[in-house]
Amino acid sequence: MENLSLLSHAELVAALLAPATPEEIMQAARADVQAPACRDGALDAAGTGEMLLDHRLAVARELLLRHLRARMCTGPLVESPRVMRDWLRLRLAGLEHEVFIVLFLDTRHRLIEAVEMFRGTLTQTSVYPREVVKGALARNAAAVAFAHNHPSGSAEPSHADEFLTQRLKTALALVDVQALDHLVVGADQVVSFAERGLI
Repeated sequence: MENLSLLSHAELVAALLAPATPEEIMQAARADVQAPACRDGALDAAGTGEMLLDHRLAVARELLLRHLRARMCTGPLVESPRVMRDWLRLRLAGLEHEVFIVLFLDTRHRLIEAVEMFRGTLTQTSVYPREVVKGALARNAAAVAFAHNHPSGSAEPSHADEFLTQRLKTALALVDVQALDHLVVGADQVVSFAERGLI
């Protein structure tokens, strides 16, 4: 599948709204008629129609991610936490490995850039405070927010998450960068450290 992040907004809208070609319709119809039921958890030949749907959903997801990200750039994130939560849920929920994202913010707490800084395994990610500080300084950020996912689906922060957050907060304070929040994304939940008084 193509990398949708490389397509322009107009190309994404065109891909979303374009009618299926006659070949795609015929291929999906043949697959639906000929395909037996799924066996052993594997996809059956009806996957062609599913692939078309999956592609359209991926295009719609990319458009929504871009829309939410644009909204995070226009106003303070603390005034629109739902937008940030929705963006993070779309971006991180369902991943099979941990990802640690840093949202770099300006003095008015508008998004400068959201960067996937670290990628890990099913159960952990190594996060290096030095790299986070370097990233903040390189972007002239006044504040940051952290986010990571739990592939298990549970959004409950671990003790390791709390310890890491304090280490990052301490390191960033040395260069006058404020750590505003750390959000943990589960299957359909986002837990905020700030709301729980953990940061």
